Amino acid sequence: MTKRTSGPGAAANPGTAVVTGAAGGLGQAIAAALHGDGWRVLLTDLDAAAVAAAAAPLSGWSRPLDVRDESACADVAAEAAASDGLGLWVNNAGILVTGASWEHDPATRRRVVEVNTLGAMNGTVAALAVMRAQGYGHVLNVVSLAGLVAAPGETVYAASKHALVAFSIGTLADLRLAGHRDVHVSCLCPDGIWTPMLHDRLDDPAAAASFTGTLLTPERVARRAAQLARRPRPVVAVPRWRGAQVRLLDALPGLSLRLLPLVMALGRAGQRRQRRRTAGGKL
Repeated sequence: MTKRTSGPGAAANPGTAVVTGAAGGLGQAIAAALHGDGWRVLLTDLDAAAVAAAAAPLSGWSRPLDVRDESACADVAAEAAASDGLGLWVNNAGILVTGASWEHDPATRRRVVEVNTLGAMNGTVAALAVMRAQGYGHVLNVVSLAGLVAAPGETVYAASKHALVAFSIGTLADLRLAGHRDVHVSCLCPDGIWTPMLHDRLDDPAAAASFTGTLLTPERVARRAAQLARRPRPVVAVPRWRGAQVRLLDALPGLSLRLLPLVMALGRAGQRRQRRRTAGGKL
């Protein structure tokens, strides 16, 4: 019998889920939400000790993983498949750099692309090797709203995320053309999230774009990820209205450039607001 992970007739036990970058922040929150939703979760991260600690309350299954290592991703996928089938692979590992594109040295640009884009490609391909053979599965790529619009001050980061959206949608199309109807690829594109990735960016003017909306909690995004894991969709923005907003700006680049001073002013105001909340102990 073909095991399904979403839609009508979904299995009560959805199987094994792998989450990358799960030692803390959003990755840890996603792993916890999936565990609460019935998944057996394998947490992975570059930091072996930290991911083992994060996994302890969730059955304790963890592995160190550098997503830039293609063969290591394949080994993790095989291990997960051997335990109740690989139902879900969440590519969450990522890094943020800010500043004008010409300010970064070649090594920094390469590292951002290797982790955010090639690392997610490695995880996707490793997972699909298992999922295509078993006839079901779901790859969930955690992108960002920066994958839907060119975020000023975060250009290299946004470029890496744009590439991941194109890869994800194109891979899903390839799966359908190849006749794989029960293997899915989804992109989750959240607004700014108050995680360690942004904790030290409150005084960084180049990071203002990440503060133009209302900062999300990791738990809110993780809940949406768990819902998406059960009911795949090609692209989901959190919140939905922000997705519509940035898509409009992306479709009208001339307007987007004219609005740039206003957008950055809103972002700087958001940074000041978040700084006050943090100082006041509200977060």
